[in-house]
Amino acid sequence: MARAQPTRLLGTPELVALLAALMSLMAFSTDSILPAMTELAQSLAPDDKSRTQYIVSLFLLGSGVGMMIFGPMSDSFGRRKALMAGIGLYIAASAAAAFANSLEVLLVLRFFMGVGAAATRTVSQAVTRDLFSGAQQARISSLIFMAFVIVPAMAPLVGQQIIWAVGWRGLFGTYMLFGTLILTWFLVRQPETLAPEHRRAFRLKPILAAIVEVLRVPVSRRYVVVQMLLYGQFIAYLSSAEQLWVDAMDVGERFPLFFAGVSILAAGAGFLNSRLVVRVGMRRMLLYAFGSQTVFALIAFTIFASGVLDGAPDWVGVMVFALWSVSLFFINGLTLGNVIALAMEPLGHLAGTAAAVIGAVGMVAAMVIAAPLGQAFDGTPRPIMLGAAICSALAVTLVATDMGRKRR
Repeated sequence: MARAQPTRLLGTPELVALLAALMSLMAFSTDSILPAMTELAQSLAPDDKSRTQYIVSLFLLGSGVGMMIFGPMSDSFGRRKALMAGIGLYIAASAAAAFANSLEVLLVLRFFMGVGAAATRTVSQAVTRDLFSGAQQARISSLIFMAFVIVPAMAPLVGQQIIWAVGWRGLFGTYMLFGTLILTWFLVRQPETLAPEHRRAFRLKPILAAIVEVLRVPVSRRYVVVQMLLYGQFIAYLSSAEQLWVDAMDVGERFPLFFAGVSILAAGAGFLNSRLVVRVGMRRMLLYAFGSQTVFALIAFTIFASGVLDGAPDWVGVMVFALWSVSLFFINGLTLGNVIALAMEPLGHLAGTAAAVIGAVGMVAAMVIAAPLGQAFDGTPRPIMLGAAICSALAVTLVATDMGRKRR
């Protein structure tokens, strides 16, 4: 059946820019708030700074829940209405968060911001599927990713400038403005891409059935756990990034610059995976990647735990931590697509619903790892490095035992 090509009125450059802007809302909302953690702690949690880590993790938890809601909603009511509902919730929660007078209230609102923001990623991916297929879809998706990849790198720098200008509460005004602008752009320029005859009734039963199916199929269950281990260590790092760089590494206001450098250096991971995975195979790529991270994390942990840095210039420790951070980001980009693809292999009959459920279940389950690992921060990077080594070693075990049953 032909795709809904008549609904595409935008030229390719504008369409790519629009869909990349939609995709970037979640990343910007996650990373731009990282430089605000110290100021937030002084305002709302002066007795326990580490609790501010939940500002990141609860947003991501909400986004996991939101994926399961807005995927089926966009298939039922159309892409435009789903996006309006999601960004509407995001804007409302952002407005309320700007006036939060306690950390607990802010955390609840950040969760709902995440739920709403999930609509942007879901709709961006759905519109791409509606308008393109095959190699053309892959090409457009790659262009969107190339435009999107700069956002996680630059978001902390932008966030820092906003905080300096108007304080941390001003960030939430920026989120409202960003959400309003991309929603307006989409509604004015992009017609509905889902034809009425292709819409399906919005029901919870298929979502619940997909969750049961994902957890029932052994291969899918295995790689959802691998995804949990991957997300868990990465979210723990993001949640405590400001403490790791500012408190442990003492880089001060240069934190956003270091974060940007790490993100940019790791940006080519997805491209490298696309070139290697066909020759090496998904399982073997995961084995090499997680095995490498296990080794890198253990080496970095040993360096910081052994005292060999005692008396060394501060920049030596910073460079060791920065190099390990690049490895963590790089391996996240190198493995995530393969993990999701392997989890989906036996679930082709569930298609998009399974993809949303796998991503959401992995994200939600990852909080079991991310929350305690982030809270284990002791003024050094040792806990996060040891946690990453353990998570990666467990992932290696799961992939290796799967390869023992099925060679790829």
